[in-house]
Amino acid sequence: MTSTLEAALLGVLARGEHTGYSLARMMGRPVGYFWSAHHSQIYGALASLEDRALVRHTVIEGAGPRPTKRYAITAAGLDALREFVAGELVEPPTRDLETLKMWSMWTVDPGSARALVERAYARHASRLTAYETELAEVSADPDSRDRTHPLFASRLTLEGGVRSRRAAVDWCAWMLGELAVAEGAEAD
Repeated sequence: MTSTLEAALLGVLARGEHTGYSLARMMGRPVGYFWSAHHSQIYGALASLEDRALVRHTVIEGAGPRPTKRYAITAAGLDALREFVAGELVEPPTRDLETLKMWSMWTVDPGSARALVERAYARHASRLTAYETELAEVSADPDSRDRTHPLFASRLTLEGGVRSRRAAVDWCAWMLGELAVAEGAEAD
């Protein structure tokens, strides 16, 4: 059984070899768009993957006091990744802090409610811009149309990110309009 973090790491390593440090950076972007992990979790997962022969490492020259390990996926690791991808989707637990706050915004003054929605709008708009920029870069590469190339999957997931963030931006804009109408009604 492969954990979701392990599957994320295998997905990165299926695209090429990485050191623990570069894996951590990849987990920030692009993987961090849809899955996050801390450095300590990454190194623990790498050890587990290596114990099960799903990844291997070679020691390379590094700048630090300890040897640097470069990790690569093994054939067994690629099989485990394929099994994970083809397996059933499990409904993840829902933990959406933004929606939880929106659900109770009626308890705060109008200015605080508006500020909450404006912050959410700005965050979604910023992420939308980042997704659109990265999608344009990926889409410019002809390999992004080849279903067997990693850029194909990157293009599809970035498109999903663009669409979901556009919906979130639209939702926030709609809420701001609803708040303005409500504030106007309260003033009457």
